[in-house]
Amino acid sequence: MLKQLHFKPIWGLAVAGALTAAGCAVNPVTGEKELSIVSAAQEVQLGEQNYHPQIQSQGGRYHVDPDLQLYINEVGQKLARVSDRPGLPYKFTVLNNSVPNAWALPGGKIAVNRGLLMYLQDESQLAAVLAHEIVHAAARHSAQQMTKTQLLGGTLAVLGAATQGSGYEGAISEFGQVGASAILARYGRDDELESDKYGMQYMSRAGYDPYGAVELQETFVKLSQGRQSDPISALFASHPPSQARVNANREHAKSLSGGQRYRDRYQRAIAQLKKDTPAYKAAEEAIKLLNSKDSAGALKQLDRAVAIQPDEAEFWELRGYAWEMQKSYDNAAKSYGTAIAKNPDYFKPHALRGLVRFELGQHREAEQDLLRSYQILPTQTAAYYLGELAYQRNDYSTAQKYFQQVANGSGELADKARSRIAQMAQAGQ
Repeated sequence: MLKQLHFKPIWGLAVAGALTAAGCAVNPVTGEKELSIVSAAQEVQLGEQNYHPQIQSQGGRYHVDPDLQLYINEVGQKLARVSDRPGLPYKFTVLNNSVPNAWALPGGKIAVNRGLLMYLQDESQLAAVLAHEIVHAAARHSAQQMTKTQLLGGTLAVLGAATQGSGYEGAISEFGQVGASAILARYGRDDELESDKYGMQYMSRAGYDPYGAVELQETFVKLSQGRQSDPISALFASHPPSQARVNANREHAKSLSGGQRYRDRYQRAIAQLKKDTPAYKAAEEAIKLLNSKDSAGALKQLDRAVAIQPDEAEFWELRGYAWEMQKSYDNAAKSYGTAIAKNPDYFKPHALRGLVRFELGQHREAEQDLLRSYQILPTQTAAYYLGELAYQRNDYSTAQKYFQQVANGSGELADKARSRIAQMAQAGQ
């Protein structure tokens, strides 16, 4: 990922209300008794409050083919209805992210990256992915991670932050140990085996061939061999594959009734993605070239990408960055504007155009862009430059608000924000 295109969220991880004292609960999936500090209602609130910012911080919703979103949600809801917690408010979203991965938040908020869909062959394998994530939510695996962290003395301070308003805006703490590691958990062996087992049961109940889960794990084991630092390693970090999981799935499948594969239906659903694969590969090459400071080469690759799929906002966003690297700021602003027009609900191109307009001295327009970006996803970058704009027009109270948010974090911008706060205090502003 381009370091210059990374924006550090300042929303933190929020939960409404105080967490409960550790008490005994029955796991809705396994029926086993377990300690928990998170109530069922708090699970749902955690998912609701953190789903949108997690989606934004991981590429936003895939927008080129809206029918794919509908299809994934349809398959997910079909599986959710036969789960052990059908009453959870499940949501399923395809993220505009090439990294092959999927995840679940507490309360049934689930996402799958478009990059993962290209490794699947049919709907039964898709069902294996979604059913696995459904079990993580239904069996309260994230809640159990939080409970274990608390009982082992981990901090819960970040979870008390900012429960008002949107549920995340203003929650500007850095992630604590209970942050991403608990809510977007890297699950242990037992959780993974449990999600495989019960996920296959959900597949069978919904009419899918459970051997799709066996094949899925076989594919992941093959892909994981020799993978350490490339993008696909992210999937294996959060969902570690193993031959033991393949063997366990194969044995469990023998006890389940067969079902449908729906290969043709799945292939029709991902047809646009497959058609656009050369465009996304060209964009990946462009990112490598940009990281090597070859903006001209990157623009050639992005010309190819746009020629194949002109509606993908990410390609225009990358074009903007390439133009910016060449100090062609007007072209950069136009490219970011096209990205905004293609996908107006994603925070990043608003922020990037705002920064270009700031450099061009177009402060009113810059503030509009940065404020819109901040409203979608509060980030250090947007908050800092909104503070700078307020400072330059002598609106010190507004500047103080934004600088303080940034100063509570870490990094270069946090240091600069603390310097500004000290400067204003010294000047009595």
